[in-house]
Amino acid sequence: MGIDFLYLSERDMIEAGVLDAGGCVEAMRDVMKLFGQRDFLLGGPKGDEHGLQVNFPKSSEIEGFPLDNGPDRRFNAMPAYLGGRFHMAGQKWYGSNHENLAKGLPRSILMVTLNDADTGAPVAYMSANLLSAMRTGAMPALAADYLANKDSEVLSVLGPGVINKCALSCYMEVLPKIRKIKIKGSSPTSASALSMKSLIEEKYPQVEEIEICDTLEQACRDADVISEAMSVSPAEVEEFHMEWFKKGATVFSMGSFMWRDFEALTSATMVVDNYGMYEKYMRNFEARGPVDELGSKREWVIMGMHFIHLVHAGRIDRKQVKNLCDIVLGTEPGRKNRDEIVMCCSGGMPIEDIAWGYDCYQSALKKGIGTKLQLWDEPYMR
Repeated sequence: MGIDFLYLSERDMIEAGVLDAGGCVEAMRDVMKLFGQRDFLLGGPKGDEHGLQVNFPKSSEIEGFPLDNGPDRRFNAMPAYLGGRFHMAGQKWYGSNHENLAKGLPRSILMVTLNDADTGAPVAYMSANLLSAMRTGAMPALAADYLANKDSEVLSVLGPGVINKCALSCYMEVLPKIRKIKIKGSSPTSASALSMKSLIEEKYPQVEEIEICDTLEQACRDADVISEAMSVSPAEVEEFHMEWFKKGATVFSMGSFMWRDFEALTSATMVVDNYGMYEKYMRNFEARGPVDELGSKREWVIMGMHFIHLVHAGRIDRKQVKNLCDIVLGTEPGRKNRDEIVMCCSGGMPIEDIAWGYDCYQSALKKGIGTKLQLWDEPYMR
């Protein structure tokens, strides 16, 4: 039996609609419903693994061996199966190296493979940098549809890189009353901050004011919605403080979120995309050495891990950390009142890549986009 699969370049993916913010948000809504119904599989014995990561050593006696030469130096394989209308297996694979930037390349280079869920045969192999960025940005926007106050007018973007650019397009789909956007980059004159400002001016004429902020505190204060997508080391990230957030603020984290005042954190409403995933992160973190109650010996910078810490330390009950999927399914309320501060962590799962990759693949088939490649006419061995 012959097997063909479709190859989709980045240009093909754009033509297929990978940047369709509204469509991506709806795909993520389907993902969260299926997640809540357990109609999916992730890797690992409990089916809750983010993926398998290869980390490089700081030094090696082997000549030419890849070394950890900066932040985010790794390879990741992220396999999964997603049911429902998708019924598709697949994997996101990527290599990441901060030194890529000096070569004119993105820090990470990503690909997604879709596989027939029954035979395992490849169905599609596609460029996934934009796909991954869009699904990452669409998840907090989906959550904002349930958790943010509907009349939110001020959006703060912390880390104006690719992820938050994609997130911005998705937020604007679900929060149509946004009139002011605050930007916090590595500096007020950073290329990413200025690029984000130009993007907003070009695409969103309804935004009346754009403020480039000097400090994290300035960016957080008075914001209705805060979108964090910073990728920095624990030594570089600045600590957040509860007094920075106004009543009714909704805070979304996709990257680095340093917190030490755990007593103040207990007053917030806490939401996660996958509780078990952050539990696994915490177990792996704790296995590397002792950590005191505040994590001051070795600090984690993932919002969801702060929530897990509060549960493990007996400071809050597990039920106080809400599952986004339950909110989307309507079995758990989202925002209780206008004044509560809601914090939501979205770490990302490969089922999201499969979902949006599948929709882009279906669009490509309808539009006749992509290059058909042959695996074999007949397998040489059976």
